[in-house]
Amino acid sequence: MRLSRRLLASGPVQSLLAFLIALYLRIVGGTTRWQREGFEALEALRAEGKPLIFCFWHGRLAMMPLCHREARSASVLVSTHRDGRLVARTLRHLGLAAIDGSRTRGGEAASLRCRTQLNAGGIVAMAPDGPQGPRMRAASGIVQLAALTGVPILPASVATSRRRVLGSWDRFLLPLPFGRGLYRIGAPISVPREADAGAIEASRMALERSLNELSADCDRRMGHAPIEPAALEGAVR
Repeated sequence: MRLSRRLLASGPVQSLLAFLIALYLRIVGGTTRWQREGFEALEALRAEGKPLIFCFWHGRLAMMPLCHREARSASVLVSTHRDGRLVARTLRHLGLAAIDGSRTRGGEAASLRCRTQLNAGGIVAMAPDGPQGPRMRAASGIVQLAALTGVPILPASVATSRRRVLGSWDRFLLPLPFGRGLYRIGAPISVPREADAGAIEASRMALERSLNELSADCDRRMGHAPIEPAALEGAVR
């Protein structure tokens, strides 16, 4: 076990794995019949050169880089631990940039890089339940970032007809090739710059509700029972 962990943490092994994962995701993306809904808001904002915060649940991370040409120009917030480094390498193979940081490591520096990206008119993408959960419960950090920058949040979700659900905390969805796929983007969520604690919490709840509704709808329409959020008690961070 220790040997395998050391191998997975090594740069050359991670580089090879990242290349293979990215190749697999490209195969899935190219062999899946995609249906996309709600992309008008994303396209309108980008046509005007406006920044946005793109968010999704951590368990659907693997499918998000396949989403849309504009979404593929995003900088994605990833954690700094071993798994996060592998994700960052994979994203780079798919043409996306990574912003290193998490709630416990490098949080302030990551927040600054996110604000810099948004102030330059870019896209920042993140999973508000990552990197450790609780599953499908939004932390307030993304809402605070939206309030600081005045940038809207676009909630999104995705599901495929052919998939495997892993036993990880986030019920990670591994898409399989040669199926159908559905991407949905919800209505933008705007957070006032002067938002107080009550407004921040209301926006956080609205974001969580939107992401869960989008995810449940995508799952059902692809023929699956919806993935359920973690128990609510103690979930809010």
